[in-house]
Amino acid sequence: MQATAYTYESETRTGSVLLDDGTPVEFGSAAFDAGGLRLLRPGQRVRIEAEGEGASMRITLVTLQTF
Repeated sequence: MQATAYTYESETRTGSVLLDDGTPVEFGSAAFDAGGLRLLRPGQRVRIEAEGEGASMRITLVTLQTF
């Protein structure tokens, strides 16, 4: 699934993304670490993997979108 980075806190390695429909979804440090990233800037296009749907959606991986 694709999303756009919305917020990122470098000290905690947590943040949020915006899904294509505009829904914000938060991610924890485990999801950020799983993607192997060192930094994330708001507005970057990312690829995410998630479990669940709707309000129970939990992001398990955040990495850069590559073509």
